Amino acid sequence: MNARTNAKVKGGWPAVVAVAAGTFSVVTSEMLPVGLLTPIGSGLGVPAGTAGLTMTVPGLVAAVAAPAVPAAAGRLDRRWVLAGLMGLLAAANLLSAAAPGIEVLVGLRVLVGVCIGGVWAVAAGLAPRLVPERSVGPATSLVFSGIAVASVLGVPAGTLAGGLGGWRVAFAAVGVLSLAVAAALALLLPPLPPERAVRPAEVAGLLRLPGVRAGLLVVLLLVTGHFAGYTFVRPVLERASGAGAGLISGLLLAYGAAGVAGNFLAGTAAARGPRRVLLVISAALAVVVPAMSVPAGGAVVAGALVVAWGLAYGGVSVATQGLLTASAPAAREAASALFVSAFNAAIALGALLGGRAVDAVSLPAALWLGGLLVAGALGVLVSRPGGGSAPR
Repeated sequence: MNARTNAKVKGGWPAVVAVAAGTFSVVTSEMLPVGLLTPIGSGLGVPAGTAGLTMTVPGLVAAVAAPAVPAAAGRLDRRWVLAGLMGLLAAANLLSAAAPGIEVLVGLRVLVGVCIGGVWAVAAGLAPRLVPERSVGPATSLVFSGIAVASVLGVPAGTLAGGLGGWRVAFAAVGVLSLAVAAALALLLPPLPPERAVRPAEVAGLLRLPGVRAGLLVVLLLVTGHFAGYTFVRPVLERASGAGAGLISGLLLAYGAAGVAGNFLAGTAAARGPRRVLLVISAALAVVVPAMSVPAGGAVVAGALVVAWGLAYGGVSVATQGLLTASAPAAREAASALFVSAFNAAIALGALLGGRAVDAVSLPAALWLGGLLVAGALGVLVSRPGGGSAPR
């Protein structure tokens, strides 16, 4: 019995759930400042744009860590790599809860970035090693659902905890969660020796493929545009609806619930044609994101737009990964590393550009910038017909 078959027998769905809990934890850690920018800024005496660095820095670091961590791990068992990264994530979040200033908090967010890139690079391709071939699609969707579920539970819960006990309590809670997930990964994952090392030259070589370059451009424009606006969703909702922390937590919960639905809907459709799914997603976001800048309508209109935003963006991860792997079916692991790097670089760039727009112009300017970038992704997709089906 080879290592792959043995992993399927010993891993199965409990192991997939543990990996999904890991992706949930890293995404919750990454996105936690989204619902806490206002209290972080006021607590540490910095403007919202500067507090946005707590989003920018982890994304930049994760972009580098995605290919670097698996290469540095060498022949280490991926079970222990994942468990170790989750332990580091727990330490970074717990220490963040005691950060005396923005400089220390941003420094600790560097460690969070290492964990984000490393966990995603390893976890993205694990489903085929944990379940039988017929279950790989649903298992992969479950692993990626950590993004959407983090929006449903993680970000709103963090916002609520911040409202009740302060932003430091929210970071401490996520630290405890990460520690529990590290233990679950160590107990539930089977031995996972690396199947084949991904060399930097192989990742760079994929950039010669036109489909890969176009797919990466779509990822960069779409995700950068989203986070240019979404990083500042709390002050946007405060402006649009005049809501307090409780209602904003509810609106973010609605966003996340719609995102979960969008993730599984897009996962099913992207298996047949990721480009078509991304055309719909990009068109929807190009309208919804700028529309959030209009304060008229109060909480009802803001809630409807937030739900539409979550439904559309919920499918971005699984659809863009499908687009890239369809462009390089013979090098899925290398394509995954490139995807994770581009995705996290886009998160950082979106937070940075949105922050500069907020500080230099206004809050609505960040939303209009986001809409224009998403429209650019739509233009790339329209100009490149085809796109094929996701590989099976």
